[in-house]
Parts: sequence; structure tokens; C-alpha cells
Amino acid sequence: MRLGFFGAAGEVTGSCTLVDTGQARFLVDCGMFQGGAEARGKNERALSFGFDVRRLDFVLLTHAHIDHSGLLPRLAMLGFRGPVYTTPATISLLEVLLPDAAHIQEKEAEWLLRNRHRRGRSERGILPPLYTVMQAQAALKLLRPVSYDESFSPLAGIGVRFRDAGHILGSASLEVTVASGGRSRRLVFSGDLGMPGRPVLNDPAPPPATADAVLIESTYGNRLHRSLGETEDEIVNAFARTRAAGGNIVIPAFAVGRTQEILFILTDLVRHGRLPAMKVFVDSPMANSATRITLEHSQLLDAATRELIAWQQAHPHKMDIEFVADVERSRQLNDIRHGAVIVSASGMCEAGRIKYHLRENLRRHESTVLIAGFQAAGTLGRRLVDGAKLVRIFGEPVPVRAKICTVGGLSAHADQAALLDWLAGFHKAPGKLFVVHGESSASQAFADAIRVRFGWHDVQLPQANSFVTL
Repeated sequence: MRLGFFGAAGEVTGSCTLVDTGQARFLVDCGMFQGGAEARGKNERALSFGFDVRRLDFVLLTHAHIDHSGLLPRLAMLGFRGPVYTTPATISLLEVLLPDAAHIQEKEAEWLLRNRHRRGRSERGILPPLYTVMQAQAALKLLRPVSYDESFSPLAGIGVRFRDAGHILGSASLEVTVASGGRSRRLVFSGDLGMPGRPVLNDPAPPPATADAVLIESTYGNRLHRSLGETEDEIVNAFARTRAAGGNIVIPAFAVGRTQEILFILTDLVRHGRLPAMKVFVDSPMANSATRITLEHSQLLDAATRELIAWQQAHPHKMDIEFVADVERSRQLNDIRHGAVIVSASGMCEAGRIKYHLRENLRRHESTVLIAGFQAAGTLGRRLVDGAKLVRIFGEPVPVRAKICTVGGLSAHADQAALLDWLAGFHKAPGKLFVVHGESSASQAFADAIRVRFGWHDVQLPQANSFVTL
């Protein structure tokens, strides 16, 4: 049996692992690379080497985030026709996320063409979208729902179980059992693990007692998150500072998971009197749809979240949430000079309506940009976190005068301590342990922490585009 690491090896994005059992070939995730000028090239090359997509039997998808799912339409374009198994909530989210990802690509290509024409330049060098909206919609037909804890066999000799990962709605860890030559081996894929004790979703389910191979994420493998209480204090202080200065608060947020968590935190702070009554503008069509889908899957939410939803519905004058739909209303938000709380996508500030709100507010000393999630290397969000004094948005230089406030306790990813605690669910050392889905420094630090805590020595950091034999 071989594992091929074709993404999220030595970096965070582009999750894609090939499993070749000798009798079957399948992928776990098929994600898009994000961040930096080199991402486009990586996405074009991602499915063109190492394996023939037409020979894949099926795909297992851990969750809906684009860095895990975003190349599914391209996989179908290249000839894959097999099923893609994932949870029902993930399917609901992908029905929004994949066409939206294609739409953004199409619009960005159109903008580049118009810009070239305006300047009288050639169209040469402008690349087409990785896939179109129509191709994204065609890929959705490959999705097949599987509920949490339901054991099923996608192919003879292979058993699969999805377990709640607590990361975003519908996210899962995978337990895969492969029977071959009279021998059975268990592979465990952590997917992206959520932080236990955080609002909205249930805590991650523990892993099985044993495994022959484990792939574990390490996004925050080298750090600890602030406590929820400390994070709430930071948010309260940021709101007080901005209110006194007379500015706006702009919160870049992933449409799925982070937006809903931010709404929970703000609503809970208002309910307990730590923040005054407010109006929040959620300016992201995708986030609006994701919130609707979240409410439709309320059985996946924790009890505290269901209770808070009921409180907000009974007190809309205290926590007034407007889900902005049309573009004209979105533009009007930029006429508000003080008191606006704008939550908008994308979470790394690379696309979507957030770029317009940043263009208007970054240049204002009075305003605050509240960074509440991981910012990949090469992204606009990362440049802001790293202290850039000048950034370019839509080709225009924008001075950074606003307060950049980073809160570390809202991550949807488990920190080092929580990742180690999850691994403690194994009763003995896995046969092989692969640390993936993290920048090199984070993955290395986490591998070292594993060796120190458990004394496990076969801990590997796989190289991108490499194979490992089990």
C-alpha cells in the first residue's frame, strides 16, 4: 500500500492524499492551493502528475473548506467520474462554495481582461479560470452523502467511517480499513480538527484505539490559542477603542464556520452586557447561505448555541443582524463613517466584498480591522498581520492606518495542546504517523512535541508530491 502526498505537505493548503492499496486507488480530499503568486501554478499542476485521475475509484472528502474541496471540479474536468463521499452538511455547503469559487475566478479573469483593454495592452498571459460555474455545478452531481458514525464500504475490501471533527459544520475525521491478502490495516485521517470547548459545534470525536497509519493536521502545531475568556476581553477592548475613536470595525471572516462563530461571540457578549446593543452587517452572499445551512442542520450544533439563537430571535433590537444581499446595499456600507460592524468574506482578504471594505477603512486611523483567523503566507491578510504599512487592493496603493487587531482564540483549528490530546486517544503508537497540513515550522514543532509527550519515534513530515510505502 502506498500514500501519495499531493498537497498540504510542508504547507497548509491544497490537501490531497492518494491511497493506492494495489487493488483500489482513491483520494482523501482534493483541495485548492491558496495564498501567494505561486498558488495558481500549483493548482494547474496539482492533478497532472503522480496519478491518472481517470483510474481513481472514489474520493473521500473531510469537509467543505476550499483548501480541501476546491479542486473537485477540476478533477471532474480531467476525467474523474467516480463518487465523492462526504457528510450531508458538507454537501449542502459545497452547493454554495464550489459555484462561488468558480464565480470568483471568472470575475477576476474578466477584471484582468478589462484592465488590459483599458490600458491598451495585449490579453496574452491572462489565464482562464481553473473551472467555470457550469463545471462546478457538474461536479456537485458526484457527491454522495454519508452520516457520521455510519460504516460503509465504497469498494470491496474497504470500510470507511466518518467521525465528527468539530472544525466546521459537517467536518469529519476518517477511519479507513483496508483488507488485502488476508490482512486488515486501519488508516486514520484527522482532517481539520476543531478546538474543544469552543462555541457552535460539538467537540471533536476521539480517534479509534489503534491505527496502522495516521495523518494529522498541524496548522497550529507550534502554538497555543488564547482562552475564550481572553479572546472576549480582546474583542471588548477593540470595540471600546473603535467606538471612542469614531470608526468602524471590519472583520474578515471565512463564510463557513468563522462568520457563525463571530456572530455567536458578539451576541453572547451583548446578552451579558459586555457590549452594547449593536447592528452587525454580514456582507457575504456565501456567508448568508452558510448561516442558513447551519440553522437547517441545527442537530449538529451544541446546546449553548441553540439556546443563544433562541435568545437573539427574542431580542432582535439588542442584536440586529442584517444579511446584506445585493451589491448596491454592500456599496452603501462604505458610506457609513462610524459605528458599523461589518463581517465579510474572504477570511484571508484575497477576494470577495471584504476587499472593498478594507480599501475604505484601512486608510482611516479611527477604524479597526479585527483579524480572527489563520492567514496563509502570501495573502493580503497575512501582510496586514505582519505589519505592512502599505498594501495594494485592486491595483491601488492603500496606506494602512487602521488598527490591526489579531485575536487568537477564535481559530477553528485545534492548537498544539488539543492536537496532542486528540492523539492521546490512541492506546498505543500508530504504525506510522504523518504530520501534514501545516507550514514547515509548525509541522516540525508539532512532530517534536509528539516525540516528547508520547515517545513515538516514527513521526514523519512527508515531502510534497512524494510517495510513502506502508
